[in-house]
Amino acid sequence: MFNVLAINPIAFSLGSLEVRWYGILIALGIVLAFIVVQKEMVKRGMHPDFLTDLLIWAVPIAIVSARIYYVIFSWDYYKDNPGQIIQIWQGGIAIHGALIGAFITTYFFTKKRGISFWKVVDIAAAGLLIGQIIGRWGNYMNQEAHGGPVSEKFLETTIIPDWIMNQMTIEGVTYHPTFLYESMWNIVGLIIIILLRKVNLKRGEMFLFYLVWYSAGRFFIEGMRTDSLYVIGELRAAQLVSVITIIVAIAVFIVRRYVQKVNVKYQDK
Repeated sequence: MFNVLAINPIAFSLGSLEVRWYGILIALGIVLAFIVVQKEMVKRGMHPDFLTDLLIWAVPIAIVSARIYYVIFSWDYYKDNPGQIIQIWQGGIAIHGALIGAFITTYFFTKKRGISFWKVVDIAAAGLLIGQIIGRWGNYMNQEAHGGPVSEKFLETTIIPDWIMNQMTIEGVTYHPTFLYESMWNIVGLIIIILLRKVNLKRGEMFLFYLVWYSAGRFFIEGMRTDSLYVIGELRAAQLVSVITIIVAIAVFIVRRYVQKVNVKYQDK
């Protein structure tokens, strides 16, 4: 059994305002993702202010949509406590909701600016993974987004450092650090995306890879978690969204490749 000295989720206080490690790590993920994506966009000839202008809209909309998503799938609770719907500072946001809001915002923003949506999301794919990799450690600080209890055999054979397992020990019970599994899965995805830059992919396919990769990992890791949002019965919302995302992304990939092939064949006639 681990000797648990849990990390205080509150980094510091400013009067009555408590600044949590979760918020700091989320902000750090956004900043690092911004730096990487901004550099790549400028490299590809885009205006230096484009990403800043996009994020002014995308970030707040993503936060609101993340909350809406969470409330929808927790409606049994919020319908009886409507006053808590806007109390986002009490916790309760979902990354799938944030991604949906961000993607929709990006689509309309790029249309208005006359810039290719596929080009922008291709560049942003690496940044999204960077943000998710770092953001998951906010769950570590909060001792949340974990799986079920680990077995004695797992504790005896695991190579996961004690300082991680210490934090995942709550009231004497040690849980699977599923936040870590997802963070590591995204690190592998980021490496693959970096390598894929050397491959002659059609515009948008880097982003489609991101959707499939993240969703596949999330599907299996979500099945281990104990704090899932549910649709009906034991059907987990994140797993359903992940499956739909994978199917749609693969379908879009196939259709775009087929249309390109048909167009080339037509032009050759």
